[in-house]
Amino acid sequence: MANDRSQREDYAAPLRRLLLGVILLCLLGIFLVWRIDSPRVERFRSQITDQVVPSMNWAMVPVTGAINLLRDFQSYQRLSDQNRELRSELRQMRAWKEAALQLEQENARLLDLNNVRLDPRLTYITGVVMADSGSPFRQSVLLNVGARDGIVDGWAAVDGIGLVGRISGTGRNTARVILLTDAASSVPATIQPSGQTALIAGDNTIAPIIDFLENPDLVRPGDRVISSGDGGVFPAGLLIGQVAADPSGRMRVRLSADYERLEFLRVLRHHGTESVSDPGTIVTPAGPIDLTLEPPTEAGDG
Repeated sequence: MANDRSQREDYAAPLRRLLLGVILLCLLGIFLVWRIDSPRVERFRSQITDQVVPSMNWAMVPVTGAINLLRDFQSYQRLSDQNRELRSELRQMRAWKEAALQLEQENARLLDLNNVRLDPRLTYITGVVMADSGSPFRQSVLLNVGARDGIVDGWAAVDGIGLVGRISGTGRNTARVILLTDAASSVPATIQPSGQTALIAGDNTIAPIIDFLENPDLVRPGDRVISSGDGGVFPAGLLIGQVAADPSGRMRVRLSADYERLEFLRVLRHHGTESVSDPGTIVTPAGPIDLTLEPPTEAGDG
């Protein structure tokens, strides 16, 4: 067994050397053929190229496929990186779009506030609605302005369309607004064009009740309801809403203020109507009046 192995090794070594020598001679011949500049050698090279290169296409197919696969993988990686960058930019653009929409909405609310027609003698303080603390038993919101800004209990609060409520409770930096829909809210009002006076009373619904009408027959759905200014709580002429009838036929007010989107409120500075306690100088003379009458003198005396 060992002898057979040693014999095979003895034959294999000379064969390897012979094969290596043949390969070296072939390579040397190819090198010489490719380096010799001669027309015959050039024709010979062309014939070899024409015979060998077309027959090597089958061997180049895997190499070409591997190169194309590598290129496709690199292209896919570039597309993946671009897709990731585009997704990141899209998220940023969506965030910017949302911020722009919020700014646009806030700007629209502020423009709506500027469109409210108020008595030029009234001044106001604009506040942002911080929280809606409404509940089934209490309808109110919080503003980010308070006693530090001069807010006083009882002042009216309006949005971009109409009356929203009144200040009821102030802190240093915040104030609570009782909405017209709250059960504790009662506003003296005038119904136009009939001129009927009434009381708008909240009942924790979106449409407060119209109470104490002088002549209900003169009131029709769609009539405008404005504050009358009676009692000196609210300024006169603030838009409240329009008359509407519920299914039972009871008169209510469809409020003009947008209670679904209360973002900015304008608090009106109103110190009430000054009452006249002393008569003016135009009504009575400055001095005291002499009420004594002198008796008429008869003709013919002395």
